Amino acid sequence: MTSTLSPDSKPASPGAPKISFVSLGCPKALVDSERILTHLRAEGYELARKHDGADLVIVNTCGFLDSAKAESLAAIGEAMAENGRVIVTGCMGAQPEEIREKYPDLLAVTGPQAYESVVAAVHEAAPPAHDPFLDLVPPQGIKLTPRHYAYLKISEGCNNRCSFCIIPSLRGDLVSRPAADVLREAEKLVKAGVKELLVVSQDTSAYGLDIRYAESPWRDRPVRARFYDLAKELGELGAWVRLHYVYPYPHVDEVIPLMAEGKVLPYLDMPLQHASPSVLKRMRRPGNQEKQLDRIRAWRAACPDLAIRSTFIVGFPGETEAEFEELLEWLKEAKLDRVGCFEFEPVAGATANAIAEPVPPEVKAERKRRFMETQNAIALRLQRAKIGKRMPMIVDAVEGGVARGRSKADAPEIDGTVHASFRRPVRVGDIVSVKIDRAEAYDLYGSVT
Repeated sequence: MTSTLSPDSKPASPGAPKISFVSLGCPKALVDSERILTHLRAEGYELARKHDGADLVIVNTCGFLDSAKAESLAAIGEAMAENGRVIVTGCMGAQPEEIREKYPDLLAVTGPQAYESVVAAVHEAAPPAHDPFLDLVPPQGIKLTPRHYAYLKISEGCNNRCSFCIIPSLRGDLVSRPAADVLREAEKLVKAGVKELLVVSQDTSAYGLDIRYAESPWRDRPVRARFYDLAKELGELGAWVRLHYVYPYPHVDEVIPLMAEGKVLPYLDMPLQHASPSVLKRMRRPGNQEKQLDRIRAWRAACPDLAIRSTFIVGFPGETEAEFEELLEWLKEAKLDRVGCFEFEPVAGATANAIAEPVPPEVKAERKRRFMETQNAIALRLQRAKIGKRMPMIVDAVEGGVARGRSKADAPEIDGTVHASFRRPVRVGDIVSVKIDRAEAYDLYGSVT
């Protein structure tokens, strides 16, 4: 994900330093970018849309995969070429040597979540010229998403130690925010016109574990920092609430009734990664996929509209054809609505790299093709079952008599799109009813009713 500035940013006072910003990586990194920008905007900095002419550039990097590192280094190079005064932050900043080796003239390099260090580096390079009468920041802060949806980060870091992942070494162990802090931020966003809250963290279902589910005061009552309690309170704010990065722990069962009641969107983003017990063991992830199937069946019985999305890795070191076939058979049983598939990519510092012999690139590519063929057939059957039905859609764009948006089963940028013709006025951010006339594996087509 690459994001630029949102229209939330207001004109700054004349002579204010101008900051250009590049945000790379996942939604969690996007929230970090929003926090930095909100802080700088509150101090009177102007937010520039181009590197050329800005006083400096901030690049928030992603360092999870080698391909992400390459994209980050390219973005830094572009900023250096167009501006020359660059501050680097984010996950790749946790390993500054690689960045400094290629770009020794950077103003500063800081790690992820190092908001104070980024701001301090900006102050040193371009001191603020704050005018309290003119420099206004909206109560919800500066957002890099469209006005009608926003990411809501509930924790930092992760306690899991998956063999293919280096996130804990980059971002540290789980650190949960007090529930009241999350709810106050969510309330401000909804009051500012946000219609959809996308809850993100590295492990959303582990929320509150590190602080022993401590209570904090919210409105007229205490609220525990617990997955269910937070979801329940968010569901009372009047916006769509979408849950991302949820591991299938038993206590997730408690949230399904909230989905059936319409309090929370009937949508779960669960990064399962594989289905073969032996591969999952090498990945250091929960390995009883039969129990996962039973849990998914129970969830769907309680909430028939539930949409489940997941991601899987093929070609993990040592993956045999038999293990891959186990994954395909599990996929056919699970009938997941939305699925992403990635070929295993070694990450510097990950223990998975030395677990077994690497799978040849051509085998990884062939397995990904077979995996997606299997999943596309599943998705198409599920999509065709929606033909003739009416469903709500949140509008993301309007052009030429057609509104493009998303159903409750679709998160922005990663899932499908609903295309709907209309005869009455429709605006971005509206939630409208759409009758579905045609379906593809990921997209739906219909008309606003």
